[in-house]
Amino acid sequence: MSEQSHIHNDTAACQQRTLWISDVHLGTKDCSAQALLDFLKHHDAETIYLVGDIIDGWQLRKRWYWPQTHNDVIQKLLRKARKGTRIIYIPGNHDEFIRSYLRHSPFLGVGGIEIVDEAMHVTADGKRIWVLHGDLFDGVVQNMKWLARLGDELYMLALKVNRWLNNWRARMGFDYWSLSQYLKSKVKNAVSYIDDFEHAVATEAERRGCDAVLCGHIHRAQIRQIGNVTYLNSGDWVESLTAIAEDFNGKLSIIEWGKTEQIAKRKMNDALLRAKQTSRTTIPMPASTYHEHEPIVDVLPYPNHH
Repeated sequence: MSEQSHIHNDTAACQQRTLWISDVHLGTKDCSAQALLDFLKHHDAETIYLVGDIIDGWQLRKRWYWPQTHNDVIQKLLRKARKGTRIIYIPGNHDEFIRSYLRHSPFLGVGGIEIVDEAMHVTADGKRIWVLHGDLFDGVVQNMKWLARLGDELYMLALKVNRWLNNWRARMGFDYWSLSQYLKSKVKNAVSYIDDFEHAVATEAERRGCDAVLCGHIHRAQIRQIGNVTYLNSGDWVESLTAIAEDFNGKLSIIEWGKTEQIAKRKMNDALLRAKQTSRTTIPMPASTYHEHEPIVDVLPYPNHH
């Protein structure tokens, strides 16, 4: 297994052996459902793991928010399951209401989607990956749920400020910038918490005799070696828009779909700017010779958003 960062620009579906997606938070305004739909449209796999917090039950209980795009994500996954993709759903703390069904049955299938507490995945090259959401290794979630919910509210507030800030940045022509990720990287306790979490998960994976562990929960995509274990985190679909992929040789990589979107937006903005500049300065050519000249606007690469 090796680390690789991958940005996908092809319009054809990219076939993987396995995909891991986590922390989508359907039911919240900051869920990037349209981006996930585009990702699922352009990526196929034999197996897809949904590694928790796919639906945000915490926020839905407080205020109902379920636009059509969120429903479309569910329908897209169900269609993939009907067409033969094995989909395994491992609930997290925000969709813990699904765990209650597992108390009555260790295995539950809904619309062809398997629901389990955790899973053991074997890669194409024979490596054993322990797959779980990761909240069971979060001391705050397990022992001080009120503080976890307070932290969630503060995170949602940071995302609201982030939306306002980036709307302003977009109008000024600046790229996306994440306030919450900045705070995580600068606040000493947050950095220590993430490091402690990663080591705790990796230590338990090694105790279980696994080669690797893959989780979500902390919204930070990562592939790194911790001791004898490869630690992987699939990130989130709120800000980073990332997934983990396994190819047919067992190689593991981070797919950074957010970067793909930003690249496409920059290219589109540049193309529109070139078109405007050309329309101001170009003298119209006679119809008989116009076909000899290059088109004003280049054909834009994927992704195309519908």
